[in-house]
Amino acid sequence: MNSTTLRLPARRRSLAATAAAVALTAGPALLAAAPAAHATGGEAGRASAVVLRTDLDVALLNKSVHVPLKATLNEVRAPESATKTALTVTLDGVEQGRPVSVLRADVATAKATADARRAEGRTELARAKLHVPGLPLLSLVEVEKVTSRAVCEAGERPVAEANLLGRVTVLGKRVTLTAGGPTKVDVPGVGQVTLNLSKTHTTSRTAAATALALTVSVNPLKANVADVTGTVTLAEATCQSPEAPPKAAARPADTGPAGVRPQTGGEPAEANLAETGGNSLTSYLAGGSLALLAAGAGALALTRRARAARERG
Repeated sequence: MNSTTLRLPARRRSLAATAAAVALTAGPALLAAAPAAHATGGEAGRASAVVLRTDLDVALLNKSVHVPLKATLNEVRAPESATKTALTVTLDGVEQGRPVSVLRADVATAKATADARRAEGRTELARAKLHVPGLPLLSLVEVEKVTSRAVCEAGERPVAEANLLGRVTVLGKRVTLTAGGPTKVDVPGVGQVTLNLSKTHTTSRTAAATALALTVSVNPLKANVADVTGTVTLAEATCQSPEAPPKAAARPADTGPAGVRPQTGGEPAEANLAETGGNSLTSYLAGGSLALLAAGAGALALTRRARAARERG
């Protein structure tokens, strides 16, 4: 009788210990089951900048030969940040084999930067003189200072700015430019230049700015050059916004166990979490705590039954 009575409490104590062990392992298991938070960034933006871009056609005197004049100065692109500050562009082999200095400037800077939050292109050109073949002593255009800037931020409206500061001289004539439309300069025996001032364009994710755009048609009839036609762009900047990261979905309200104070609609979720020290694992920790409490209660009941059985024996 005593042998049976002693074996029964031992078995029940073993069951209680097993239940407690299961309860202790339930907490880490619940924590392991908690979803991991992943930070997802959007795609990086894009930007470009160029101080000078020419797309000209140079016809020689016999007009049987056409030489394309496609040149760029300080052209940069991002996502990788880049800056260039060269001050001259030279073209070889047009004026009877002599080099032609297309552009000279005191300041000529192009910069492009882009990452997952922001993209920006920026240019600055100061005290610059632009020449074309056939007009070695007469500048096509001279500018005191022009700048352009394009900024695209994730989730924001892109911004494009272009500015012309100071005087402008075209084919030896000082001109006044207006933003209302193109300005035409006609010089008899030399040619015609049409200028467009401060062109900007934006969409929901892109921006572009050009400080000065020229349409050129000159016929110098010197240095074996008959006609020069095409376009010239000064101080251009573009950008494309980074892809905005997706917004986090709102979490459904937790229905906590009895005795836990519910969160009211007038209380910010962040404030409640700060007050209690809670975070996204709070519900899992609460579940683990309940499991531990239940296991402890079961072990206590088995112990009391074993004590009562010993007293009856």
